Amino acid sequence: MNAEDRIERARTLYERAVYSGDARVLADAERDLDAVEADAALARGRILHARFLDERARSGTSPVEDPAELPLFERASELYQSLADTRGQAEALFWIGCLHQIVRRDNETAIPYLDRSRRLAAQVGDRSTQAEALRHLGIAAHMAGRLEEARERLEESSRLRREVGALPGVAANMVGLAYVAAAQDRHADALATLDEAAAIAQAHGAHVIVRQVEEARSHI
Repeated sequence: MNAEDRIERARTLYERAVYSGDARVLADAERDLDAVEADAALARGRILHARFLDERARSGTSPVEDPAELPLFERASELYQSLADTRGQAEALFWIGCLHQIVRRDNETAIPYLDRSRRLAAQVGDRSTQAEALRHLGIAAHMAGRLEEARERLEESSRLRREVGALPGVAANMVGLAYVAAAQDRHADALATLDEAAAIAQAHGAHVIVRQVEEARSHI
């Protein structure tokens, strides 16, 4: 059910409880509203994260963290767990890990969230969230100097992103793979990877990724 259906069902169950005296149905109504709240919290947290990324790109420095972002993701995770919604919990855990990694620059805290997200997503066949978690685990490995692990994580993320049709995400991963290749002294591979990333990004209007490709070229 979508959010509108859940809210309408909660209204119907309310009326049933009031007019028929069957208060047992209120628990079902609350579960429906918990699901709506979880989805809304996750969506609102993602918007705050996008604003952080936009401000960082425009200013060239790391913005101040919005104090509402982490509580939104944590609330979503709590609600999804109470609803036994493994797919939703995997996504919420990913965003908690992503915040710690990207906003707070704290990989030590981020990695357990990202790894649990990956495992839960794989469990329910959620390739999109699994690919996101793998990408950020690859980033963490790269930052720690574990280059082969980083390469494996990013390549697996790219495979999953191709399967779900997330080609701009594939291009983003290729930028990371190019940096890894350069660090491994595979400069020809790095440049070829950036060429492919640029072609994919341009074909899909992923202007942010195009800029990342050009920045990578200037450093490799």
